[in-house]
Amino acid sequence: MSTSPDPATLAVLVRQDLAMSQGKTAAQVAHAAVGCSLKARKEAAALFERWRSEHGRIVVLGVEGLDDLEFHRQEAKHHGLVHHAVTDAGRTELAPGTVTVLGIGPAQSSILDVLLGRLKAL
Repeated sequence: MSTSPDPATLAVLVRQDLAMSQGKTAAQVAHAAVGCSLKARKEAAALFERWRSEHGRIVVLGVEGLDDLEFHRQEAKHHGLVHHAVTDAGRTELAPGTVTVLGIGPAQSSILDVLLGRLKAL
């Protein structure tokens, strides 16, 4: 557990309209976390190292659908936050090209709280 008053956090937003199985959801969340981690390591190295040293806090939140996910992607982009959307390959439950989840961060929790505070944890 972080001792920082404003820990670095990675948020993953999951589309609830897709009704993915628990296993599929877990895999998509993992893809988003890895994608954000790789981007952050290059684009925001100091924040990435802080996040990693604080044990890599991840929160998983639900969004209603693609429009909501796209809104949050634009917000992340507007605020200069690392983000990574996952597009499914279509090998199991979903059609190829379906955008399933969006990772944002790592970023300061206070920033994510402002941008995502209305979303419910899964």
